[in-house]
Amino acid sequence: MISLRFNIKMITKSKIFEVYEEKGRKKLYTLNLTPGRRVYDEQLVKQNNIEYREWDAYGSKLAAIILNGCKNIFLRKSDVVLYLGSASGTTASHVSDIVGKGGLVFAVDVAPRVMRDLVFNCEGRKNIAPILADANHTKELMERISLVDVIYQDIAQKHQVDIFLKNINAFLKKDGYAIIAIKARSIDVTKYPKQIFKEVRERLEKEFIIVDYRTLEPYQKDHCMFICKNK
Repeated sequence: MISLRFNIKMITKSKIFEVYEEKGRKKLYTLNLTPGRRVYDEQLVKQNNIEYREWDAYGSKLAAIILNGCKNIFLRKSDVVLYLGSASGTTASHVSDIVGKGGLVFAVDVAPRVMRDLVFNCEGRKNIAPILADANHTKELMERISLVDVIYQDIAQKHQVDIFLKNINAFLKKDGYAIIAIKARSIDVTKYPKQIFKEVRERLEKEFIIVDYRTLEPYQKDHCMFICKNK
């Protein structure tokens, strides 16, 4: 455990995350919902007797968009979140920090092995509900998921946009926000990533207002992220 020192300059402070700069390197932190516990060997730090967890942008696309300048990811305390493609829980645990004890994260993944890791890694986080299911089958999810404030999707499949739209129509509240991480190489390896991003943007703009868009390099190669809301 270390403490944040005065030689670390705060760049961005919000109600849900804080960004600092130390020796030219940006660092991102969320308030630790389960003090003293790590999820993926991340650094724990204390400031004014409050514990934070460092959020690694090289292992989390949501962290990458923040460090690339996004100041609002539209997650709030007590939000209900549908996380599609939660994997072993790295990003899900930070979303858990953000929504807090009054919030809930439906963490959906189709792979039994990573779901087992998620259950283990997020032990003690009562606001995460692990769900072993295929995000493409929304009818099956309807029996287990309520309407949500935010949808966050990180699924590396060719039809990832179709899955995103299907879940928005099924689960997102009218005033909610939807966030999608696009992996260009999973959609079409024969096209340049910029072309893929352009095509995805054109498709999303037919139905939604795009609130923010950013590529995720240097943290995530050939990835971008869109934050959307209903028109």
